[in-house]
This record gives sequence, structure tokens and C-alpha cells, in this order.
Amino acid sequence: MLYPIDTESRVVMNLNGVWKFMIDREVEAVNPAEPLPAEEVMAVPASFNDQTVTKEIREHSGYTWYEREFKVATPLMKKRVVLRFGSATHEAWVYVNGREVTHHKGGFTPFEVEIGEFLEQGTNRLTVRLSNLLDYTTLPVGNYSEHSDEEGNLVRKVDENFDFFNYAGLHRPVHLYTTPKDYIKDISIAPEVDLDKRRADVKVDVKTAGDFDEVLVTIIDEEGNEAGRSSGNTVSVAIDDVALWQPLDAYLYTAKVEGIKGGETTDVYDEQFGVRKVEVAGGRFLINGEPFYFKGFGKHEDTYVNGRGLNEAYNVLDINLMKKMGANSFRTSHYPYSDEMMRLCDREGIVVIDETPAVGLFGSFSFDLSILENGADSKDGTWEVMNTSDAHEQVIRELIDRDKNHPSVVMWSISNEAATYANGAHEYFEPLFNLARELDPQKRPLTNVYIMMATPESDQCSDLLDVIALNRYYGWYLDTGDLKTAEAKTRKELLAWQEKYPDKPIMYTEYGADTVAGFHSPYGEPFSEEYQEDYYRMNSKVFDEIDNFVGEQLWNFADFQTKFGINRVQGNKKGVFTREREPKMAARYLSERWNSIPDFGYKK
Repeated sequence: MLYPIDTESRVVMNLNGVWKFMIDREVEAVNPAEPLPAEEVMAVPASFNDQTVTKEIREHSGYTWYEREFKVATPLMKKRVVLRFGSATHEAWVYVNGREVTHHKGGFTPFEVEIGEFLEQGTNRLTVRLSNLLDYTTLPVGNYSEHSDEEGNLVRKVDENFDFFNYAGLHRPVHLYTTPKDYIKDISIAPEVDLDKRRADVKVDVKTAGDFDEVLVTIIDEEGNEAGRSSGNTVSVAIDDVALWQPLDAYLYTAKVEGIKGGETTDVYDEQFGVRKVEVAGGRFLINGEPFYFKGFGKHEDTYVNGRGLNEAYNVLDINLMKKMGANSFRTSHYPYSDEMMRLCDREGIVVIDETPAVGLFGSFSFDLSILENGADSKDGTWEVMNTSDAHEQVIRELIDRDKNHPSVVMWSISNEAATYANGAHEYFEPLFNLARELDPQKRPLTNVYIMMATPESDQCSDLLDVIALNRYYGWYLDTGDLKTAEAKTRKELLAWQEKYPDKPIMYTEYGADTVAGFHSPYGEPFSEEYQEDYYRMNSKVFDEIDNFVGEQLWNFADFQTKFGINRVQGNKKGVFTREREPKMAARYLSERWNSIPDFGYKK
């Protein structure tokens, strides 16, 4: 899916701003053919939860409504007019002037629809019905229940099967954009690089709608010079003396695609891309032929007031904080991040592990660590109750369709902390891995991010992975406060994974300890800033001993909001930054470590 941009043939209109808003109490039917009977307003893009001072709205499970008016300039009414949502969490029904125009389920990927036939001259009304309900058919997974109150009204409840707050709303920009009636529908770019000759053959596949005499593809470098061109819907354009996209040293080319009819250019789209080679070989993760070492974070789209909504100022700050610390990467835990963040990472040279919203794929939200002692015979039951296969396939298709051209994306994560140790897991995941490999034109490596119970002995899916990605909390959830024992267990498990898969890279995608900013202890007690630093120092020591260990992405970049619970006080406190982005003590140690570790060649 192409991101909406202005070109010589396209106009983008922003529908962000303040919309009318109401929760649906499901007492009286809401008729989208009539103006929304709402007294509240909400800013878009943002979660609705933290913009309110009303407990009923903040904790609402069920349906909500958004509405605004807009106008389309008369000359543009003759064009193809498209309505695009960057995301709508988690399910949306969209109405223009009271008529339903589209429906989309899945809260973290974009969707769009042509609306020309529904438009009227002058003022138009856009209405959106949203659901934040989650169950065992959705991604993420939620524990859904319902009951009737004293007055007989239906009360819905979602208990998250994951450890972050179920923020909802119109989280990303809403746009109208126009194209000609004959238009460029999609562009796929897959560079093939000869590193020795510094030459690339850029394969460009263009999908069009309508009638063109010619499709012209011109590659333009960052200085605005033409680097090559070719004609056709499927072409290969050679670039000599190619400039490579490198981590923290980004170079972006532009594929200028023109649809030509009758000697005139009808439609134009400019797609930026980078030329780089990603592969896994000999227990190494190679970028442009050199062994890359991941340094960075798991993080969240999570800020005050905006909740999970797009906040580009925070995105810029977060990237700057990462770079100052010597970090070079992050994972989009636990869902696809905004188009805008992905484009920023392309520009800034940040390496991204791109993850689906498949989180909560285990039968109950409890971490039964007894499997670490009981071995591999797990009758967990997850894959008997989960009915998420269709949703999982959908998000893989939508994620790769959206992010396939981003040079920052070097690996796809199919899920986070699923019950891969349970009977039936391999049968569930194998078709999904096959689908991702089939869909990705750049054939990136694949991983599944592993919960602690998925060990070398118990896991049933590791043969599917290109990279072993582990979430591990020795010294926190296990052997709390006992870093000596945690060190021994960390070393033992990593050596076991390396022995089992000597040709697969291993990395940590989560490790951390909850830390209350300002709490200090001369004894290094858990929750103190001293313990957090000691915890990271212990892990670093072991990481450096393991030959195939290729990266450390800690949990978490910053403190973030979670559901209520006695284990969480104002959210998850594992951040090395507070939610306000103030550093905790461990940030200084990590900065010294990461700035001393080269991006390439650390593990020979």
C-alpha cells in the first residue's frame, strides 16, 4: 500500500483535528444517517482514553463513535478520491453522508476506500464506529466477557491478555487523497546487490489500474541526479557505484514512477528506498556482508495524553535519545508502528525488527515457569482454544504490503511470546512462516520472539526461525534479586541454544527489571536504580561470551501504561527512561557500553 503523498498528479488533504465523539452505551441505536448526537470532542490522531477526565470513557469496553465534516474542492471531485486511515483500533465501520463505505478489523495497519460516489457538493459528513473489543479470534488477544447490570443493560469487558493498556481510537492520521482515474496502485522494490562490484540491480514491480501506454521508472539519487531508468510494469534498473543504506548512515534513492498515456504523464508517485543486503549465515546476521550487532530496545507507541496515538515529536526525540546512547535498532513491540515512524527510521538509519500484533497467544495471561523444570511435554491447550489463524494471516499480508520497501526493516517478527512450547504450535505457525516468505519481495529473515517457557528442550517451532529471539528475565521474574544464579542460568541456556543451532544467530529481544526512578539502595535491592544497572551488567558479561549472540534489545525503552494490577503501579517500570523520557541510572552504563561496541564486526 502506498503512503499518501503530494505529487504532480496527487493531492493530499488532512482530516486530523478535533472530532465529535461519544461512547455507545448500546441503550439506544445510533443512526449514522443522522448527525452524531455527541457532546464530547476528541483530538485525532490520539487514543480517546487519556483525553478525558471521565472514568466511564477512559475504561470503556465496547463501541465508540467519531464524526467530522469536510469539503472537497470542486476541481478535485472529478478525480479519484480516496479516504485513508493510518489505523483505527481495533475495528472500524466507516460512513460517508450516512452510507457505509468500508469496514476493517485490525487496529495497527492502514486501510482505504474510494468515496467519490458517496460525496456531495459542499459539506460532507464522515462518521466512524469503532470497537476496542478483543477476544480469542483477534490480534492482540483479549479475554472477553459480558454481563447485564441491575437495569438489564449489557456490560462488556476486555481483560487484556498482554501487558500494555488497551488504548483505542483513531490512532494515526486520517487523509483524503486524490489520484487520476488511471493510477499507480502499488510499487514493490527489491534491490539485488553485488557488494564486490558496488552495483545493484533494482527490481521494481508496478501495479496499475486503468489504461496506460507506458510505465516509466526513473531512479534518482539523493543529489537529484538520474541513476538509471527503464520502461515497463516489471523492470530491473542497474545502479553502478551504488551508495548503500547503512545502519546510522542512511542513503535513500527515489523511484519516480510515471504512468503515461497519449504522450502525457497521467500519474506520478515517488517511492523512497534504500539499497542494502540482509542475510543470515554461519551464526551471523549480515547487513551488506558485514556481521551486524543489534543494540537497542523494545519499545511502545506510548506517551502521555496521546496514549498510543501518533506523536511525531516524541518519535523524533526517541530516535535522538537512542542514537545518543549508541543504539542502532528497535523492535516494533508488539504491533506495527505508524507509517511515519517507519519513514523516519529509513531516514535516520535505524534498524527495525517489524512485528505483527500477535501478542497474547497463550491460553491464560500467567507465566507458568514450572515448564522450565517439567520439560517439553506441554498440554497447555492454547492451540485448542485460539482461533486467530485468519487474523494472523491478514496482519502478515497487511504488514508486508505496507512495509515491504522500507530499508530500515531487516527482519519480520511473526509473534511475541506465543505458546510455541505447547502441543499444536508448529502446525499453527508453519503456514504463517511460509506465507511471510512467499509475500516478501526482499526475502528478509524471520523470527518468533520467545517467552521464557520456550526453551531449547520445550520449544516446538525453532526450526522455522532464521534468528533465535529470546525474551528472558533471569534475575527478575525468576531468581529475583539473585544475579549470581541468574548469570549461571543465562549462560547455560544461551550455550544450549547455540549447541542446538550452531548456524543460527541468537539475540535478546527483551530483558529488564522494573525500576522506580529515584529509588536507591546501598544493597542493590530489586526495584532500585542500582539493581537495574547491576542486572544489565550481568547480562552484558554473558552476552560477550557467546559466539553466536548478535544483539541486545532491552525491555523497555521507556516506562509505559498497562492495565490495572497489583504488579503494576502506574504501568510497567522497566524503562531505562521514565515515561517523560528522563534517564534512569542504567542509561549511562548502557550508553558507555553501546558507544564502545561497533555496529559491525563485534562478534567475528
